[in-house]
Amino acid sequence: KMPPSEKSQHAKPFKQRKSLATRKEEVAGIRLKFPTKIPVIVERYHREKYLPSLDKTKFLVPQELTMTQFITIIRNRMSLTPSQAFYLLVNNSSLASMSLTMAEVYKDNKDEDGFLYMTYASQEMFGSCTECTAVELSKAG
Repeated sequence: KMPPSEKSQHAKPFKQRKSLATRKEEVAGIRLKFPTKIPVIVERYHREKYLPSLDKTKFLVPQELTMTQFITIIRNRMSLTPSQAFYLLVNNSSLASMSLTMAEVYKDNKDEDGFLYMTYASQEMFGSCTECTAVELSKAG
């Protein structure tokens, strides 16, 4: 018998597993018990091939933690080597500044359900930085 492919094992995204109402209730409960913690959902980019899946998707993070510290925590959980590339995108769309605290990232990016969603991947997923190429070309000119 063939082992099930990775695709079938891969769980549906958190948002698809639970309704908006359920997620809102969950956040309300978390905020009540841990008023100073930020509820973060960290999921693997659906096309990611190299990075392992995390053993959990939900994190309660201290507000004053910086993005740099948070990324270090996630990398350690995955036992990545220093040379392995790792990007953490907020709301599936942007790289947050490393110096920002989780409270600042949360304030600007939290979902309507109250969670902060992050996606990780081994490369930048959105157009391999077209501005970078333009800058290099103009330098060369």
